[in-house]
Amino acid sequence: MTNANEFEIVSMEELLASVGPPPEIKRGRTVQGVIMHKDRSDGLLVNVGGKSEGIVPLREMRSITDEEFDNLQIGAELYTYVVRQESESGASILSLDRALHEKGWSSLEKCLAEEATLEGELIGSNRGGLLINIEGVQAFIPLSHVSLETKSAIGDTQELENLPTMLLKVKVLELDRRRQRAIVSERLGNSSNSQNVRSITPIVEGQTLKGKVSGISQFGAFIDLGGSDGLIHISELSWSQVKSPDEVVSVGQELEVFVLRVDKEKNRISLSLKRLQSGPWNNLTEKLSVGQIVLGKVTRITSFGAFAAVEGDVEGLIHISELSDSHIDHPSAILKEGDSLYLKVLSIDIELKRLALSRKQALDFNTEETEETEVVAE
Repeated sequence: MTNANEFEIVSMEELLASVGPPPEIKRGRTVQGVIMHKDRSDGLLVNVGGKSEGIVPLREMRSITDEEFDNLQIGAELYTYVVRQESESGASILSLDRALHEKGWSSLEKCLAEEATLEGELIGSNRGGLLINIEGVQAFIPLSHVSLETKSAIGDTQELENLPTMLLKVKVLELDRRRQRAIVSERLGNSSNSQNVRSITPIVEGQTLKGKVSGISQFGAFIDLGGSDGLIHISELSWSQVKSPDEVVSVGQELEVFVLRVDKEKNRISLSLKRLQSGPWNNLTEKLSVGQIVLGKVTRITSFGAFAAVEGDVEGLIHISELSDSHIDHPSAILKEGDSLYLKVLSIDIELKRLALSRKQALDFNTEETEETEVVAE
């Protein structure tokens, strides 16, 4: 028989302290909760620790089907993403969709670090390659990284309704969570087919190689180097600003490329097209000099000034203080993108690639002065 003196009286505060504090429900966090109530019209009511409850509205659970919703059980645990934390005005707003998205990115990052294989569902096709869904994250498979078997199964169709239902094994090539960009390879994911895995050992940084454009996506062009595949990021296609890669290259086009980086562990090659072209800053001091009046075209407007293109692709900054003799609150009050205007060169820094221009110091420039002053037109 147990002696009553052996029992210790424990307060509620001590009991709560022994199990630790409930998870902090802050915006942007993923928290585990328990389903308390579900409704076809309102969504889910979820307990996320202690006395905290949150609502998952229907708009934040579009990734699950009606059947999956029906199968959710009261008392079941699930992970949710905090869209809005609890306040005096109402309960926390939670999201199943974003929680799945966060989980998907975590899986991709882990697989990239471990060079592991994962599966994704085919959801789309374009001339650059395939789109697959990996745990809520849309990933891109360049055409050169699609297996022959999959290419044969898909054929030439790019219509979503005509695509076969397929699960593809892939390996992660590149991730950029901030830009929501995931590039994967089915060829490397299919380790059973050794012919699909190409070696990049012979290629070294600094080489100039010949290749053929095998695919185009919104972020760059994929190049078949005749034994290896590389990517020219959109920023490396031209010294000029490029809105879409197909402005510069086309599928099937043969070209010379410069090898920027080679990552043998991840089987990834970064290429450049513009590094084989003369950069606009290289001979700028031979064309422009401080004090010179030039013709420029406004390319961008910001709160602190405006950027203007001179000498083709060179952009210079007209600081807001150099726009007008009178005070202006914002450059858009007197300028808009596309405006052509005369500007005075204030300074040139080739190393830092900075060009300072002035509009107000060129306001008196007129037709008569044009005949006596050297003008460099765009």
